[in-house]
Amino acid sequence: MRTRFQQDLDELRQKLLRMGGLAEQAVDRARQAYVERDLSRCQMVLEGEGLINTAEREIDEAAFDLLAMQQPMAVDLRFILAVTKINSDLERVGDQAVNIAERVMDMMELPAADLPVDIARMGAAVSAMVRRALESFIEGKVELAQAVLEMDNVIDRMRDEAFIQLVKVMNSRPEIVRQALDALLVARNLERVADHATNIAEDVIFWVQGSDVRHNVGVETEVPSDSQPRLSGA
Repeated sequence: MRTRFQQDLDELRQKLLRMGGLAEQAVDRARQAYVERDLSRCQMVLEGEGLINTAEREIDEAAFDLLAMQQPMAVDLRFILAVTKINSDLERVGDQAVNIAERVMDMMELPAADLPVDIARMGAAVSAMVRRALESFIEGKVELAQAVLEMDNVIDRMRDEAFIQLVKVMNSRPEIVRQALDALLVARNLERVADHATNIAEDVIFWVQGSDVRHNVGVETEVPSDSQPRLSGA
């Protein structure tokens, strides 16, 4: 029979998944708002921030209660610690989506400008990173998390290229400096979302393998590719 502790762990997982859905939705809406210059989607992102903040507080409270009252060990302890860290990163993903929405709102006060960067493509790639990071948590699969880590390098290159091209535009076309600056800030926000997705993937690896892969440190534990972590009582 399932223990009460296992039920609490399952509830904690579900709370985090719901928050992940909110954060992913916020990024998608912000990305679409930029592509379509859509004020209504900007408003949706701003209104959704409160839901994400409330979810963060509820998850932290539930996780801390489990740590204090159950004193979990091994994989259960790693799971709860990973949840608290992923929770923080998801809240920051929401913050970056708000920053993008605010930039889009500023852009809409200006004439549209043809800029030599593909922010839409970068946004789609970042959204895919967030989605895959959450999938790695749902399925408890290290290979999905590793794919997210590899995608981070692609986003970094996109950001660097955007910076180079937009600085050239600002130097050569002063009449669209504000548009170029807004696009540059959006690119930076997207890159930060990718960083948070990377953090989530690293926390999934920590939960599954007990390995700290941040900054390429830590000794990885070999596990079969088809293995998944089992919480106590499962």
